[in-house]
Formats: sequence, C-alpha cells, structure tokens
Amino acid sequence: MRITGYRALTTVQEWARPVGDANGVFADGTTTVPIVLVDTDAGLTGVGIGSHVEIAAVFAAIEGEDPRAVTALYDRMLRRAFKAGHGGALFATIGALDTALWDLKAQCADEPLWRFLGGRDRVVPAYASGLDIGLDDEALAGAYRVYAERGLRAAKLKGGLDVEADRRRLALVRDVLIEAGTPRPGLMLDANEIWSRKQAVRHVRELERDLDLAWVEEPVRRWDADGLAVVQRGVRAAVATGENLTGLEQFRPLLQTGAVDVVQTAAVGGVTHFLRVAALAHAFDLPVSPIGNIPVGLLHAATSVPNHLVSELQDLRPPVGVTADLDIEDGAFVLGDSPGLGLTVHEGAIAGLGSAPRPADPAGPGVRPARAGLHLLATALQGNDSHRFPARRETEETEAPPARRVPVT
Repeated sequence: MRITGYRALTTVQEWARPVGDANGVFADGTTTVPIVLVDTDAGLTGVGIGSHVEIAAVFAAIEGEDPRAVTALYDRMLRRAFKAGHGGALFATIGALDTALWDLKAQCADEPLWRFLGGRDRVVPAYASGLDIGLDDEALAGAYRVYAERGLRAAKLKGGLDVEADRRRLALVRDVLIEAGTPRPGLMLDANEIWSRKQAVRHVRELERDLDLAWVEEPVRRWDADGLAVVQRGVRAAVATGENLTGLEQFRPLLQTGAVDVVQTAAVGGVTHFLRVAALAHAFDLPVSPIGNIPVGLLHAATSVPNHLVSELQDLRPPVGVTADLDIEDGAFVLGDSPGLGLTVHEGAIAGLGSAPRPADPAGPGVRPARAGLHLLATALQGNDSHRFPARRETEETEAPPARRVPVT
C-alpha cells in the first residue's frame, strides 16, 4: 500500500455561543477546523485534523511511502522541516498528517486505533472545558449544566484578567456541578500565558483562599521553565502546561526543573508526538493530559499509556460534516469499534458551507494583549482593548446558508 495524495478541507465548529480566552473571543461562536485526508492506492483514506500550513512541502516527505511505517514517516516529516524549525502551525501540519497515517495503519489491521495501540479500556475520563471567558454568569451556568448532564465532574474555566471575576465564576461552576451530584468538583483555571511569574502566584493564591484548584494552566509563557517553577512552588494547585510546545526538546527543560505537574499535549500535535511525550513524562512519574477540541487521535492513544490523567472535552458536538464513533457518558469519552479513528468526513456537507469558513488561524482566538504580564494587581486590564473581545468575523463577509449539524453517533 502506498500514499498517493492528500486533500485539504476546512469546516467549522458551531458553538452556539461566544468562545475564547484571555487573549480574545470569537464572538460569533464559529471557529474554523482544518481537515487533512490522506489517500492510498488501496482505496483507504486516513483522516487528520490540524493545520494546512506548508502542507505540500511536508507531504513530499511521505508521498509514495507505505503509511504503515508511520513513526518513521513522522521523523521523516520533522527532518524535512528542521532547517526553518518545526514549530507552530507547521508542527500542527505534521501532526495532522501523522494522525491520518495512524488512522490508515489501524484501518489496515481492521482494528479501532485504541485497540491497535494496545489499549484495554475504551473509556477515557474527561473534564469540561467551555472556552467560556466571553460568557455572562447566566450563560456560564447554562453551559456547564449541559456538561453536568453528561456526567462531567470537573471543569476548566478560562480566566486570568480579573481575580474577583475568576473567583465568582469558578464558585458558580462549582455550585452547578455540586447541584448535579458531584460533592467535590474538580476546578481548573487556564490563564493562557497572560501573567508574569509573581502576578500568577498572587492571583492563584488569592483564589486559593476560597477555592480548591486542581490545577492552573499556562500561568506564564510556555517556554519559561524557571518561571513555571516559581509558580509551581508558590501555589497549592498543580501547574499544567505543554499544549503549545512542539517537540521533546521543548519539554525537557520544564521537566528537569520541576516546573510542571500535569504534562499536556495538543491534539494537533499528532499521535506519535503524544506517545513520545507520554513516555517522557512517565520517566518523571508525571501524568499526561490531552488538549484540544477534536482530540480523537489522542483519546485512542491515551488508552495505551500508563500515565493518562484526564482528557479535555470542549464541545459535545463534532465539527460540521464530521461524525465520530464515540459517545460521551458518565463523564468520559467512550470510543467505538470502527476501524481506525472512527471519523467519517462528509465532504458534501463541508462543500455546502460555501464561503463560510474563514482561513484557518492556528494561533487560536485573539492576539496576546500588549500589556500581558505587566500588571501589578490581579484586576481587570485597564486601557487595553483586549478585554472587550471584538468579534473575529469581518463585517463584510458574505453570509452562507445555515450549516447542517452532524451529531456524534
């Protein structure tokens, strides 16, 4: 079997509410989702979700190859990009292709990827993550009641701009989960790199006067091993980070300095990257936790590693034009028996979106505020338009017909 070509598609995730973090919000509740389809001469197609950036150059490293040599092909793609560096969106392109190759490899074996990788249990524990910083209190409570109805017992909120707002919102979600039958919910706060070292310590310690935080995520810059270690020693909560790191060489200094308690990897980094990071974290006796809106590849891989802690659950529905052989029950993802990833891409539904999808933005929502990390007090940023969360969609954009929703099956 040989790889013959690829197709790059772009669909949307329809959240039906604003989504974002301390760096900005998609006020229209619509985000772009890039998809890569890898075709073979055997008639099988692998699905990967991630960036399209420089895909033609990266694909040249695997074209004509047997997709079952997936780990060797992953390194071949990294070597193709080594001169300019394989960070950011380019790393996500490699990850998308890598995930598609694992999908193909498991399809060839006629096995779901979780079983093919050696997993014993198809159930993957989850926590709720609403990308919720743009929601008022009523909408916030409503969003997390929906998660609670699916048995979610832990929640991660976006915050970091105002300690009093964070305190109120975390307590609100805690109470929602308690009312749903969780006596002591897990609470996490994601600051998305908005703080300085001392500001992070002060902000979290202030919250910890009233709240029991399981972890604080990305409190300072992703590469700041010394700064993350300062925060780790200064607060009771665990420090979680890693979703924006690209390659084992970026994780190593964080682990060596004791800067991280929960090692995270992003779904767009691919399955091979996750497996290697999980092994590295296990060598330091640390847990690993996948991050991402469509983490299907890493959910399968998580069943096969000894140190998986919990996986992020963002939207309860897949992107438009995608169905997934998985369910969400009793606070967990439940993977199905379809060969490979169990993802089906309905190209007609995606084509029907017309001009609706904007160009993919691998950086995610918003732009880092100019004054990020430069505030003494843990209060709302003043004189900075970033906290107003403007909509990302251009006002001149042509409206497309309503997109068809495709539920998880």
